[in-house]
Amino acid sequence: MTETMTVTDMVAAARDGDRDAWDQLVERYMPLVYAVAGRYRLSASDVADVSQALWLRLVEHLDRIREPRALPAWIVTTTRHEALRVVNSGRRVVSVDPQTGLGLDGAADGPDLEDDLLRAERHQALRDGLSELRPQHRELLMLLLTDPPLSYDDISSRLGIPKGSIGPTRARCLEALRQTTALRTFLPTSESAL
Repeated sequence: MTETMTVTDMVAAARDGDRDAWDQLVERYMPLVYAVAGRYRLSASDVADVSQALWLRLVEHLDRIREPRALPAWIVTTTRHEALRVVNSGRRVVSVDPQTGLGLDGAADGPDLEDDLLRAERHQALRDGLSELRPQHRELLMLLLTDPPLSYDDISSRLGIPKGSIGPTRARCLEALRQTTALRTFLPTSESAL
């Protein structure tokens, strides 16, 4: 194995059982894993747990990877999900003062920053995905989401398309949105569809 191997070459070799290729994958992407997990202010042991879970999931999915070039994005997304899982599992245990019945740390009462961060990431991925669509598809989806909702007659007249084709076109637009780069690497099904 050489240092100049592409990720596609490394994934193919690791899939075929080449331990050096696997070691090179881990070596190349371990800093990325630690950088992403480090954003969540986890302890060193929790970061190690996140890393171990990530590599285990990759081993489980290695034979199903269809697009090896998407591996870095998959690693980022999976590391985020694992880090959030660790953060949230730690929140389930709340120390309580037996005299008052109130939580001792007070942090459990605050807003859930990780949920807000994940929601913001989802919204940004959706905006990025919409920007990848053809303008006609983006416009149809945006009209279907207006508040208050527009009737199909209004949408038909605004877009100049038959009323009966709005539903089928909507389905095609949503499928195209799911296939955008922004959403393909973010949706949970991306793990099995790498």
